[in-house]
Amino acid sequence: MVRPTMDDVAARAGVSRALVSLVMRGSPRVSEQRRAAVLRAAEELGYSPHAMARSLASRTSHVLGVMVSDLHNAFFAEVVDGLDAVATEQGFDLILNTGGRRPARERRALRSLLSFRPAGLALLSPVVPSADIARAAEQTSVVLVGRSSRLAGVDTVNDDGERGLALAVEHLVSLGHRRIAHLDGGGGSQAAPRRRGYLAAMASHGLAPRVVASEYTDAAGARAVRGLLDGGDLPSAIVSCNDFNAVGVISALEEAGFRVPADVSVVGYDNTSLAALRHVSLTTIDQPRNEFGRLAAEALLQRVRGERAEPVRRLLRPSLVVRSTTAPPGAGRA
Repeated sequence: MVRPTMDDVAARAGVSRALVSLVMRGSPRVSEQRRAAVLRAAEELGYSPHAMARSLASRTSHVLGVMVSDLHNAFFAEVVDGLDAVATEQGFDLILNTGGRRPARERRALRSLLSFRPAGLALLSPVVPSADIARAAEQTSVVLVGRSSRLAGVDTVNDDGERGLALAVEHLVSLGHRRIAHLDGGGGSQAAPRRRGYLAAMASHGLAPRVVASEYTDAAGARAVRGLLDGGDLPSAIVSCNDFNAVGVISALEEAGFRVPADVSVVGYDNTSLAALRHVSLTTIDQPRNEFGRLAAEALLQRVRGERAEPVRRLLRPSLVVRSTTAPPGAGRA
């Protein structure tokens, strides 16, 4: 199918191509009669202006670029939902891509988004080096969601990961658990503060910590559990680095014949829609995902409108959501 052009719209409306261009840019120098004729012709032909070409012509952009860390994780879908809501309210469109949690791929994804000359970029839990983020911030406004930064031109929206893991440990200790392991996010975004929160909470109760290297995926959670089983020293409770990882933990435990929470309690992190499913019913740490997205979009648009230059650092408080995957140790024994 041949895409209709501006020339086609001009011919259908009986006006010049230049006048069609003025209408598409929203120029006030066009009479309402001619504007209506052009818009009617565009609708009849199914014509829509190319967003990038429109940006180049007007020297302004109404596009926000979004780089998503992991397309499989519902957390990011919920953040994007908040971004999209604010962007739509303000007349902006989103362009999305992913770097798959790999620095080299994220670097290419950044270059791709910048080629559209976006008004701003929202990077969701990126693992790309800070130098690449700094270079992007020289070209457009940048906000990071789920990653801290002290770069002068970069805004951040995060939750308090240290407090979040402390809440998880406190909950498990209150149930009577003492052998509590943490499957951490390795080099992933926000893994370090969550690890610090776990270590501090365990120390405050005089408990021996056990940090198990993992990643923010279900496959990594399952691998970590199989490693614990091979070592013959399964803890009574596991705090995963996120909900996705926790689902992998539960699956591997059940495949090995263990019951959750009767034999092992499991806590996730994020409180995604996945955690709330009845057959999962995961105890987890809630992050306000939609609010993250809304705050990120608002931060970008404040910069686009020239309302401020100083960076914004938003740190939201997480909370504990108790469901069915935690219980006192040995709760299933007769």
